[in-house]
Amino acid sequence: MSVAEPSTADGNGSYRPQPTPSRERFDRLYATIRDRICLLEYQPLQHLSEEELAAEFKVSRTPIRRVLSRLEAEGLVESRHGVGTIVTSISFAALSQVYQLRMELAVLIGRLDPIPRSQQDLARVRALLAEFDELERHAEAKALARLNMDFYQELRAMTGNVPLRDISDRLYFMTHRIWLSAVPHLNLQDEIVIFRREVADILAAMEIGDLDAVGYIRRSHISMAFTRLQRYAAGAPESQ
Repeated sequence: MSVAEPSTADGNGSYRPQPTPSRERFDRLYATIRDRICLLEYQPLQHLSEEELAAEFKVSRTPIRRVLSRLEAEGLVESRHGVGTIVTSISFAALSQVYQLRMELAVLIGRLDPIPRSQQDLARVRALLAEFDELERHAEAKALARLNMDFYQELRAMTGNVPLRDISDRLYFMTHRIWLSAVPHLNLQDEIVIFRREVADILAAMEIGDLDAVGYIRRSHISMAFTRLQRYAAGAPESQ
């Protein structure tokens, strides 16, 4: 263990390097740009200028280039000769197999080194659940998409198996935009009710410590979302 990379206990009892300040800054920059893509603030096929991003975030182009390289590896942007970096297009047909893989991996989050939930962890999930009261009164697609992402982070925190967590991250963010792009053609109120039910059911499983059930509940809801999107895609033109 090097002095430059002190370690801290992970939730499953293993040890990982403690993030350095520069790593934390990079992670925040990456998360901000990734979230903008996933929330469609950066539209498919939109050009992302390294120079403009560097100016906005008050950093050099080097960390921006590193972030864009990571996002390209994750399928969210691509580099085109003579054009630069653009946000990738959204294709349900191309990502349908990704949805199927997400379903199969979901059951593993409660099997492979799941991290027991503390009272603080449960309180965060309860707080997310409470946000649905306001959302049901003032339905807004982007707010629901943000809640979806926040809830995913809670499931991610429960996933103690690092390779599974890394793969799940990539697949989740690859498919997140598909639902948001389909929202105008779905019943938003129904989507809010369905998602709230998922959070409530998973919270109930977490509260009694049945983390194996969390994975099966998650799989069920991914499957239902996939089916709803299949019905939409069957009657919709290919997106961008």
